[in-house]
Amino acid sequence: MQAKRVIISGGGTGGHIYPAIAIANAIKEKYPTTEILFVGANGKMEMEKVPKAGYEIIGLDIAGLQRKLTLKNLSFPFKLMKSLKKAKEIVKEFKPDIAIGVGGYASGPLLRQAGKLGVPTLIQEQNSYPGITNKLLAKKAKKICVAYDNMERFFEESKIVFTGNPVRKEILDIKGKKDKGLSHFGLSPEKKTLLVIGGSLGARTINTSIKNAAKLLEENNIQVLWQTGKYYFEDMKSFVEQNQLNHTRVYDFVYEMDLAYATADLVVSRAGALSISELCLVGKPTILIPSPNVSEDHQTKNAMALVNHQATILVKDSEAPEILGDSVVNLIQEEEKLVKLSVNIIGFGRPNAADSIANEVMKIIN
Repeated sequence: MQAKRVIISGGGTGGHIYPAIAIANAIKEKYPTTEILFVGANGKMEMEKVPKAGYEIIGLDIAGLQRKLTLKNLSFPFKLMKSLKKAKEIVKEFKPDIAIGVGGYASGPLLRQAGKLGVPTLIQEQNSYPGITNKLLAKKAKKICVAYDNMERFFEESKIVFTGNPVRKEILDIKGKKDKGLSHFGLSPEKKTLLVIGGSLGARTINTSIKNAAKLLEENNIQVLWQTGKYYFEDMKSFVEQNQLNHTRVYDFVYEMDLAYATADLVVSRAGALSISELCLVGKPTILIPSPNVSEDHQTKNAMALVNHQATILVKDSEAPEILGDSVVNLIQEEEKLVKLSVNIIGFGRPNAADSIANEVMKIIN
């Protein structure tokens, strides 16, 4: 049988890149001879993370349209035309059997040109509320793999496959790793642990809120494992040192997320689709602070899908700097509520999402 060829396109944040890599890994595991090419946006995270995962990637000079009036928007039509031209060349040269879009700037031009050239396309929609690009691309897509119910509001029902969101494989296995995690991060087994994650680039509100709450958390015997994101790391590190917060561990990026999750009694996180998928799989009680700076406010919609099933606590971004500390202290002392949140959130976990998507891909190709 001739080796199959697959293009995977998208990126911009970890929320798009890690699912894309998980899909690629699942395809390779099931069908080892498959050739996979990634297409991303120049200057974005995927150009570094994808080669690290062992895959080739080509970059397009594409950027998003800014929602507020800015001079950057003047260059958008030129970048789009250039990206469409290059995407067409990539598709003609690589001759894929299928093109997969995971969201992010590059997936628009690539999937549009693949569709025009007769290549079947598949979309992986991570959020409970799709962005404009995926709504447009869905018209030509063969299948749309989703992670939330009621997506027929946005997509043709016959195309929808409920797969869940693919996550990094190492995160699926955290059982029995708590002691190893505590030792790795230099944390005490005698204290409750709060894990703080603001996404791969960090979140200003979450960092400000933890800063404001730092003294209160120390006074209540709560230790903090804090991923700040690279933009905020130096400031937060200085803050921790100056205030002698001996029970706070601060990192720009935590690579050993399985160990981080294993140590956590409670997690504070943004409500990006990937973060939520991981939290559902590890079954950790969570306070979600949706980012207000995303299209269609989709993080709030992601979070509400869990809130409606008593599977998480939501704190508004605007209120977090004032109330997050008290919310953490009150919740972490309520053992019964922590257990209930944990049981309810784990019901949303889909551990085989990447395999399910790989199967859909091969069904379309064959």
